[in-house]
Amino acid sequence: MLKSTKPYYHSSYVFVTRPDLPKITSLDDPALRTLKIGVHLIGDDGFNVPPAHALARRGIVENLRGYSLYGDYREQNPPARLIEAVADGEVDVAIAWGPLGGYFAARQTPALRVTPVAPALDGPLPMTFAIAMGVRRDDEVLRQEIEAALARRRSDIDSILSRYHVPLVGARQTAAGPEP
Repeated sequence: MLKSTKPYYHSSYVFVTRPDLPKITSLDDPALRTLKIGVHLIGDDGFNVPPAHALARRGIVENLRGYSLYGDYREQNPPARLIEAVADGEVDVAIAWGPLGGYFAARQTPALRVTPVAPALDGPLPMTFAIAMGVRRDDEVLRQEIEAALARRRSDIDSILSRYHVPLVGARQTAAGPEP
């Protein structure tokens, strides 16, 4: 129903760990079989994010802890509970969507380590995503205007992504084409 602009950034799911624990970089790391792992859950129907499915395919389920992505919005930042659980030692590692993980990990004391999940494609499940904007399929003029604005404001976009600790992965496509 929509036509996408060119992506203006690419991000991935990330491992979030305390700096005193070993760095986890892969869903195949043997340490994941024994560490307490936190993941976000979406909704009441048990819908799972791609990393949860990838861990289940590996038989890593007994040491998983689910954290609602939505939570109680009478409290501030319910999605942050997963990252706070790492900082508090409730879990050893969280696997979170990169922009959310990067943002909240940087606000912990000490700051938590954020590492992109590998592999980027785990069977049929992507761990990285291109982020773009969508317009009505028949509105080519608006799509071109948005892409031109994204190109003009590239440095502002990069600054915002950096300021909010959004992890970027892969060759980023921009409205101006591939970056050198």
